[in-house]
Amino acid sequence: MTAQASTTPISGSLHLPSLVMARVCTTAIFMTYPACLNALLVEWQMTATRAGIVQGVFTAAFALSLLVSSFLCDRIGAKRVFSVSTLLSAAAALLFAAFARSFETAIVFMALMGLAQGGTYTPAIMLVSANTPQARKASAIGWVLAGMSAGYVISIFLSTALLALSGYETAFFATAAITVFGWLLGQIAVRRARELLADAGPGVGTFDRAMKNRSRLLTLGYIGHCWELFGAWAWIPAFLAATLLSAEAVSPIELGLWTALALHVSGFFASFLSGYAADRFGARRVLIAFALLGAVCSLSIGWIGDFGVVLMLAATAVYGFATIGDSSVLSSAMTDAVPPEQLGRVLGLRSVLGVGAGALSPAVFGLALDLSPAALGWGIAFSTLAAGAAVAIVCAALLRH
Repeated sequence: MTAQASTTPISGSLHLPSLVMARVCTTAIFMTYPACLNALLVEWQMTATRAGIVQGVFTAAFALSLLVSSFLCDRIGAKRVFSVSTLLSAAAALLFAAFARSFETAIVFMALMGLAQGGTYTPAIMLVSANTPQARKASAIGWVLAGMSAGYVISIFLSTALLALSGYETAFFATAAITVFGWLLGQIAVRRARELLADAGPGVGTFDRAMKNRSRLLTLGYIGHCWELFGAWAWIPAFLAATLLSAEAVSPIELGLWTALALHVSGFFASFLSGYAADRFGARRVLIAFALLGAVCSLSIGWIGDFGVVLMLAATAVYGFATIGDSSVLSSAMTDAVPPEQLGRVLGLRSVLGVGAGALSPAVFGLALDLSPAALGWGIAFSTLAAGAAVAIVCAALLRH
């Protein structure tokens, strides 16, 4: 027997430009730790495995937060969850900046940041879905995810520049301060947004049925996507720093600028371009193309450390484009595959499985790097990420459209 869920429409509209800018500011803290990682390995006396664990703790907490916040969206509404979470994200980022000074304290405060950040992601997707015409939904979600990529650019460039000029503590505080603006912009964005509030959730049987067929393939594809994406994001800055700085090819500030541009500006374009492509050509074709490109990058980028600055940055740009491009398509396709009153919990389960896999991949990468011979380490470590791309390829190929 299916439990019925009534919905209550709330009139108004979402201010999409403010929401995009809120995501820019809220995610300005995301890449601060990876951008400072080479210095933190020395300052905090960490092995590569420990460094991967810190990033993995953040990602695991983020996954848990995604699950809880997604279920809350079905109960109290995405707008309220998003508003509270942006405030908590700003507070957690400031606490991280003030108190993270070792491996042990970093675990605690990275976990707090992850727990706060989850509520700014899924609710934003749900609000866009509820406030955007069907023909433009993938494009709109793409813009929100593109805003996240822009935040990563700011995070890497500002962190690397301040690390060179003043130390990692200043980098932590500067990027944390930007999240406060994210909270303010978020309130403006959702003030008049409409959403559908579920008065009663479905039973377990209904939830199981919602995850079958297309939604199940999209979930498995998302797991593979997150394995590759989070591993690449955690380690690309350190990889470029280890290879380019050791060769004295660029200065630390130049490295921060070029890393940000190569990895996340390309991701910015990928997010909204993939959304437009999915609206026009269908999700299946776009997902297969991005997953194939990501697999090629994971299997090759770790072996080109001696091939010069231009080739490495070009390869990083392609990698950034490939690994993030399918994210908006996976999200918009899921909003179409699941009834609105079940969307929060389905996105929550998808998120905890996908981001949970993403929490493991940086640690697996670090372990592979520690155990491999020095000359082969980066190539072998990056190749572990290709497993996620392979899963994404198979799942996309099995979709009907």
